[in-house]
Amino acid sequence: MSVQPATEPLCTGSALPVIANVIDGRARDLGGVAIRRVLPAAARRMVGPFTFLDEMNGAFAAGRGLDVPPHPHIGLATVTYLFDGEIVHRDSLGSLQPIRPGDLNWMTAGRGIVHSERTAAEQRRQASRLHGLQLWVALPLAHEEAEPAFHHHPGASLPESERDGIRLRVLVGSAFGMMSPVQTLSPLLYVEAAISAGSSLSLPTEHEERAVYVVDGAVGCGTERTEAGRMLVFVPGAGVLLRADAPARIVLLGGAPLDGRRYIHWNFVSSSRERIEQAKRDWKERRFPNVPGDEVEFMPLPGS
Repeated sequence: MSVQPATEPLCTGSALPVIANVIDGRARDLGGVAIRRVLPAAARRMVGPFTFLDEMNGAFAAGRGLDVPPHPHIGLATVTYLFDGEIVHRDSLGSLQPIRPGDLNWMTAGRGIVHSERTAAEQRRQASRLHGLQLWVALPLAHEEAEPAFHHHPGASLPESERDGIRLRVLVGSAFGMMSPVQTLSPLLYVEAAISAGSSLSLPTEHEERAVYVVDGAVGCGTERTEAGRMLVFVPGAGVLLRADAPARIVLLGGAPLDGRRYIHWNFVSSSRERIEQAKRDWKERRFPNVPGDEVEFMPLPGS
């Protein structure tokens, strides 16, 4: 996915003392799929090291599908998780990996990687749906120029539990006494929770920065009712209880704040504006590696 110049998500305050920010995602289109962009927002650039969140949700007629051609990244890791449908990931390391519901893809860009995201030819033979999340994790200073890497984690490898009408899956990091097998470079919180009607979920407090994004349904926090497409960012250390009057699906995300400011331009994240300018020149002059098996198309640098 990519950041293009666009209206940023709305970010407002709340009367509740435990809520620092309320962010409403903004709609856009990417490769024929409806997107809600939640992070970055004007008043809240990051939650922990998470600097980007897109929810993709759309339907394709037979013969059509997602087509995000090869594009570059630096200084971040992409985290892709699907609820419905399938995406074929290819990258400049030679990775070729379909991601399906419940699986998680973690791609570390580091000093630079190129990847594409498409619907497979066999999936295009009939109508299909695609619903999922892609997040970006900004890398710590010591790892911004790390070697690029790609890791796929099948859904069966991610820890899961069910208690008091709530199903929890720890996608990345640790929470609720479980730890994901995904290797990270800083402390993270990323959990999917399915909450049945009438159930309540108390958020863990061990992570300094925390937020909840509502995927389906709605949840309440005090007098604040939050529906699908909205994020609540919480005050560090505050006790937070979420409740659902009807079935809801949410994700919790956050972690430790990063070690300094990060700049974001298009698909590039860095602590240095100069490094981003270099990456822009490198892509424009085709100095990034190609994606084996997807070498014809490429995504042009905005404005070039």
